[in-house]
Amino acid sequence: MAVRTGQQFIAGLRDGREVWYNGERVNDVTCFPQFAASVASLANLYDLQHDERYRDTLTVESAEFGERIGRAFEMPRTREQLQLKREAYTIFARSTCGMMGRSPDFLNVMLAALAAKRSFFAELSSERADAIVNYYQFVARNDLFLTHALLDPQLDKSKLRHEQSDPAICLRVIDRTAEGLIVHGIKRIATAAPYADEILVWPFPPTFQPGEEAHANVFAIPMNTPGLKVFCRPSFANPGARHDHPLSSQFDEMDATVVFDHVLVPWDRVFLHENIGLLNRMYRETRMRELTAHQTNTRLEVKLGFVYAVLVRMAEAAGVVARPEIMELLGEAVACVEVIRSTTRSAEEQASVDMENGLLYPDLFALQAGRALGPVFYPKLIGMLRRLGGGGLIQLPVSLSEFNAPISADLERSLRGSGIGGREKAQLFKLAWDLCGTEFGARHELYEMNYAGERGALLAGVQREYGRKQYYLDHLDHFMESL
Repeated sequence: MAVRTGQQFIAGLRDGREVWYNGERVNDVTCFPQFAASVASLANLYDLQHDERYRDTLTVESAEFGERIGRAFEMPRTREQLQLKREAYTIFARSTCGMMGRSPDFLNVMLAALAAKRSFFAELSSERADAIVNYYQFVARNDLFLTHALLDPQLDKSKLRHEQSDPAICLRVIDRTAEGLIVHGIKRIATAAPYADEILVWPFPPTFQPGEEAHANVFAIPMNTPGLKVFCRPSFANPGARHDHPLSSQFDEMDATVVFDHVLVPWDRVFLHENIGLLNRMYRETRMRELTAHQTNTRLEVKLGFVYAVLVRMAEAAGVVARPEIMELLGEAVACVEVIRSTTRSAEEQASVDMENGLLYPDLFALQAGRALGPVFYPKLIGMLRRLGGGGLIQLPVSLSEFNAPISADLERSLRGSGIGGREKAQLFKLAWDLCGTEFGARHELYEMNYAGERGALLAGVQREYGRKQYYLDHLDHFMESL
């Protein structure tokens, strides 16, 4: 059953999973008010795969599978395939205005990257290598939606995982059986966990020390696995009229803590276990970064471009779009969008073949520039929204339905702008407020600031691994010698 529809995705979520919200168990995540809109938005992405306008971009006939699969699962071997993958990511991102960082394509391309490096997992055993490849094929054939959980609870950061006052908190192996591993403990932040099909677990950052072997595991299980519990944060969704909450009424991705209470992970779902050496190498040596950053930078481009368009419309509504200082502000926003836009295309142009598996990988260093600058650019553009909107972002009607009330004429006069009516301007400013003033907006700003981890560590890693460093040093040294 490759390439699911939205209804098939929704039907698959009614599986008895254990999800908790505000101290109460959720009986059906598909119609629970805090999740329903996001589930519907995800279902729409699956339906887009069947839309004749997008079908040949979002999906591909695979000789390997003998059937059509989602484009994200394709292992790229040509620049055209890389470009089509980017175009597919763009279609998904535009459908959600870039607001769903965990759309299905993200984990699907990550899984493809892991399976493409079968040899890495074979260092532990051929069984683990077979397991990752078979799981990738299973997910691709069934067009599943995955979440992942990387982080431990925020405990005493001066101590290692096994040194905590309660070593049972951080997820670890507590037993091995003929059927598989028994794991127990907690992971966070599993975005979209309440309505994902499966969860891929691997610890991050890759800084494991001797003594932490029991915590060094990579595996995947269905979300309805016995003993797996999902605890949700407060919802930032605003169910109801979309014109009052244009983004938060549709795209609030629920973040969750996942608790593993003596959970059995079958051996065919274990990809790496109790090996700190391999785990510390996995993030880099499986080359997942190249393929996932290709998707994430594409999504960020769409998101920044959306915010830029809101800025332009706000400046027009205020009648200041031609002022020099506003032109400068908007020009800076353009520069931010174009830098991120360039990272994916530059990475495709500089892509290189991995002789081990024949895959064409986009250039890591171009993509890493986007990952390093995204945490700067997104908050900068959100700050521009606040600057342009000013007090107009605060003094808005409770609901646009007030324009149908007896006070409508006064509202219209008080809210109109330059060449735009009061209702239309209120709609625009409500959209801007959803981006920069609501809990939903605050979550997105925090998300982009921390997306790739602590930025200082990210930048240090970029310098440490920069493959073109010697090229520039050689030029400098040659010049100095010529003196």
